Amino acid sequence: MTTDVNTLRANWNYPTAVRFGVGRIKELPDACKELGIKRPLLITDPVVAKLPMTKEVVQICDQAGLVTSVFYDIKPNPVGKNVDDGVRAFRLGNNDGVIAFGGGSALDAAKAVALMVGQTRPLWDFEDVGDNWSRVDLSGMRPCVAVPTTSGTGSEVGRVSVIIDERAHQKKLIFHPRLQPAKVICDPTLTVGMPPKLTGETGLDALSHNLEAYCSPFFHPQAAGIALEGMRLVHTSLLAAQREPTNLLARAEMLAASLMGAAAFQRGLGAMHSVAHACGGLLDTPHGRTIAVMMPYVLVLNRPAIDQRLARLAAYLGLPRPSFEAVLEWVLQLRQQLGIPHTLAELGARREHVAQLTELAVADPSGGTNPVALNQDNLRQLIEHALVGKLPAVVVAAKPAPKVAAKAKPKAKPAKKRPAAKPKRKAAPRRRK
Repeated sequence: MTTDVNTLRANWNYPTAVRFGVGRIKELPDACKELGIKRPLLITDPVVAKLPMTKEVVQICDQAGLVTSVFYDIKPNPVGKNVDDGVRAFRLGNNDGVIAFGGGSALDAAKAVALMVGQTRPLWDFEDVGDNWSRVDLSGMRPCVAVPTTSGTGSEVGRVSVIIDERAHQKKLIFHPRLQPAKVICDPTLTVGMPPKLTGETGLDALSHNLEAYCSPFFHPQAAGIALEGMRLVHTSLLAAQREPTNLLARAEMLAASLMGAAAFQRGLGAMHSVAHACGGLLDTPHGRTIAVMMPYVLVLNRPAIDQRLARLAAYLGLPRPSFEAVLEWVLQLRQQLGIPHTLAELGARREHVAQLTELAVADPSGGTNPVALNQDNLRQLIEHALVGKLPAVVVAAKPAPKVAAKAKPKAKPAKKRPAAKPKRKAAPRRRK
């Protein structure tokens, strides 16, 4: 196991061209030029736009001869209007490519802008339903370089943009194989500024991608293996990344785990995302936080189909007494250590929202690969349980059996050979050890 972050440096080509390592943001101009981009539009969100690192990145591009403009009118849960406004800014600036810079929201919106600048159909015509993706005019797409500044969504290597249709109050998945950015820069130093709360929430989003992909019944052994190692990285590094913000080794491993989760969920997702998308569309809840709230409830729902699989996961993670219960307890403890709420009610959900959330979750395509088939009844019950914090009593502390009883027998034998008064005085300190 390496302890030197400088050894975590590589060029990957799965699933797209990735430059990974400390300081590699300096290679952004080269990545743009390789795609023929001379006038990039850097798309980010209002918070990241104000950070010093964003100005530094624009300077790096300008000094390399790239005429760079910035667009940042993106909501935490991006909506269709954000994409439309980004397309308008792209055309007004006479841009020829996109730099997607920031967290999942900015990356999703930026990818959608790169898709839409040359389309004649509306955005929703490319929703991930049937073969809608084949409607895309490929000649109208523009090249995109992705630079993540959080470790959660893995959108930098994803083929989907999650955008809210405000008319329907519904998150929709916009899909095309070429929506995946052509070049990716993953520099752990860009994630150092994440607040502890955001580090925890995005980190659990990365865990959920790996975990739901691992539990999916779909046959994709490569993705299953990637998911397994992604979860190990979360296990070893998430708490360290939150508690030691400048720990670049932990930041690098979480950035890798995030990317791996998005690569792995080619195998599928599940009810965590179905419900989180429903809550985000209807109630505008933060995605990572909602995912984190839903995680244990979904594991319990899926237990009949994943019991043995989670026992193997627990063994790989080195959890005590490998079992379903061990993984569930780990998830619950991790949520608590990261300060994650336990119920949907704490995110603003109410009893009157259950019916509509159920309808939206049933319709969400993420649930198609859930290990247990989803329907109106089990999704409604799942949401009701998460609303009030009702978690069935299946959590068994995964701790080694007490050793007191095993030691009692050998201590008792010599006691019979000694006078009654002496062993009482000598036995007491032994039991306290």
